[in-house]
Amino acid sequence: MRRDDALRPDGSRGVYDHVVAPPAVTVLAVDERRLAAVTRQWIYTHREPQWRLPAGRVDDGDGAPEAAARRELAEETGFAAADWAGLGAINCADSLSNHRDHAFFATGLTDEGIRQLEPGEADLQVHWVPVGQVLEMVLDGKLPHAGSTFAVLTARVRGLI
Repeated sequence: MRRDDALRPDGSRGVYDHVVAPPAVTVLAVDERRLAAVTRQWIYTHREPQWRLPAGRVDDGDGAPEAAARRELAEETGFAAADWAGLGAINCADSLSNHRDHAFFATGLTDEGIRQLEPGEADLQVHWVPVGQVLEMVLDGKLPHAGSTFAVLTARVRGLI
């Protein structure tokens, strides 16, 4: 949490409270059967289990967001992808935080068989869901994670799913 002495575009000054957060990544991974990897896990900040695509923070050692996306997909699902496309980035809570989520579309999936979950992900389950159903989950508000929703809708508009 940070409190800044802010200088506004009109020259006036004020105080601005906000949360400084590292960037994150979200991966829409789709296999040859047009099934997407969707996770379900307890989300601490919302105090409930939620559906989302594989996602996580960009760690210092990752370098670029795509490297973090590759790592997160492997850690959470055990899968690697041969083909990657950037879908863009979304500012998740402009009035509250600098948090930015970079979304990727991954195909050419291979099961590497090894998941590496962090302690806070012990309950993370991976489900393979038809892409049409994932789109319905977004439209029904059942996939409330901003990066996930952004990835699915962007992929749909671009004709990827």
